[in-house]
Amino acid sequence: MRIRALVIRISRQFLRDKRTLALMIAAPLLILWLMSLVFHDGTYNPKLGLVQIPEQFSINLRDLGAELTTFSAAEANQALNKGEIDAIISLSGSAMKVTLEGSDPAKNRSVLFLLQKATQTNRTETVVTSPSLAVTYLHGSEQMASIDNFGPVLIGFFAFFFVFIISGVAFLKERTSGTLERLLATPLKRWEIVVGYVLGFGIFTMLQACLIAWFSIYVLGLLMVGSFWLVLIMIMLMSLTALTLGTFLSAFANTEFQMIQFIPLVVVPQVFFSGLFNLDQMAPWMQWLSKIMPLRYGADALSNIMIRGKGWDVIAFDVYLLLGLSLFFMAANVLALRKHRKI
Repeated sequence: MRIRALVIRISRQFLRDKRTLALMIAAPLLILWLMSLVFHDGTYNPKLGLVQIPEQFSINLRDLGAELTTFSAAEANQALNKGEIDAIISLSGSAMKVTLEGSDPAKNRSVLFLLQKATQTNRTETVVTSPSLAVTYLHGSEQMASIDNFGPVLIGFFAFFFVFIISGVAFLKERTSGTLERLLATPLKRWEIVVGYVLGFGIFTMLQACLIAWFSIYVLGLLMVGSFWLVLIMIMLMSLTALTLGTFLSAFANTEFQMIQFIPLVVVPQVFFSGLFNLDQMAPWMQWLSKIMPLRYGADALSNIMIRGKGWDVIAFDVYLLLGLSLFFMAANVLALRKHRKI
């Protein structure tokens, strides 16, 4: 009977907590649905830029599913630098020159495999003369490992994830313990409270950002072509965005458990759109959805710095956007404090 009473009490708690009950049902379905969309089509069709390539070879490539664009040499180099194509295919004497963008090992393998098939046969099984391939890399090399490609994304994700959880739970504890209410009763303005908390927590999130950057590059040995200081700036900005978002969302939670419930709704979906998986294979509306994910911009900037060696001119937009999001979440948090007490 005592066990029965305990089971009934727990069941009633769950039934009263509609939010937890809905999350248990909806969150797994949401994540599984996103996974089905991301992995719906595992076939990647390389984007190739052709420079003075024989027509028959172009036909072979197109029949094998490649997306082809004909360029002049200067236009092809510009498109490759911008990441609009995966490789440039051109003829250099009797050899075929292949210049890979190189930052994604999976795309590199797809291009080389496609070229190998295209030099052997076309759809009518007509044998084509196989020129030798001279392969060069714009970024990276053939020794580049998958972790070098995924590393910048994972650095951004872990910095974002842990700061989001710690800051959200800590700010919630300040509220539930009564500390925040006592502060609201003082002459302090709401914006002063928010800025104070952000700066206070920010000191430790900055230390975490420095540790993550140093450990990833100098201990784990991840590929690093660009400036360490730009990497540090981006990780700090991602931590700041996670900090302000976490403190803002904590206003809508009453317990630490409810704060953790935001993970599958706010953090996990961003993983699918951060660059860890190929966005080109997703539906157009999902590619648009990725544009509202903060983690995508931070991970994209880190990849540009660490793998492609890009500078401030390339990552400036990502920096300003993350900074703007942080200011927006801080302003939203100021408004959210109104429900506790007006000053």
